[in-house]
Amino acid sequence: MMDTSTPLGPLELLDGRWVMGDTGKGHWVEFRRDGLYQHEPDSEGQLIPWPRIMLGMNLTMGSKYPARGSNGFGGLLGGLPGPWRGRGSGYLHMTLRDPYENWIARFDRHPRSYPGAHLVFLQTLTMQVIDAGQAHLLGDPEWLGRVVARLAPQRPRGRRGMREAVTGAVEAEGIEAA
Repeated sequence: MMDTSTPLGPLELLDGRWVMGDTGKGHWVEFRRDGLYQHEPDSEGQLIPWPRIMLGMNLTMGSKYPARGSNGFGGLLGGLPGPWRGRGSGYLHMTLRDPYENWIARFDRHPRSYPGAHLVFLQTLTMQVIDAGQAHLLGDPEWLGRVVARLAPQRPRGRRGMREAVTGAVEAEGIEAA
């Protein structure tokens, strides 16, 4: 039997729903059945329906606008032991349609470190599912829990191995990866 409550980097199961970021701080993102919901302090938040999300999601840690394929210095510090642990933010970058716009969802880091493989898995997972036209599955807590349970214990080497691990996990749950 798989543990379907295992976290995958900043993504964790909390009270039957998948959330990204530390809900005890101020900024976090909830994966709901109807879309992504950005929680912010002193705000009602914002819901982005799944059909609006196109071109996948990029995940960055510590810098809102990092160079492609990199994370900011704060993102690296937030994962180290000591006084910086859990400090800083992460961001989900995506392109939305109707109307077309670039949108960034901020989330606060947990005090735990995020394995680098988990960050790659998470970004690859969202990209593959959205590219396959199945973004709504990210809001299905049972489906996402099974995929995360397949991915979290894996430690493949290299980007190709990680991409293949995500493809295998998604296909095992009945979705043909794009």
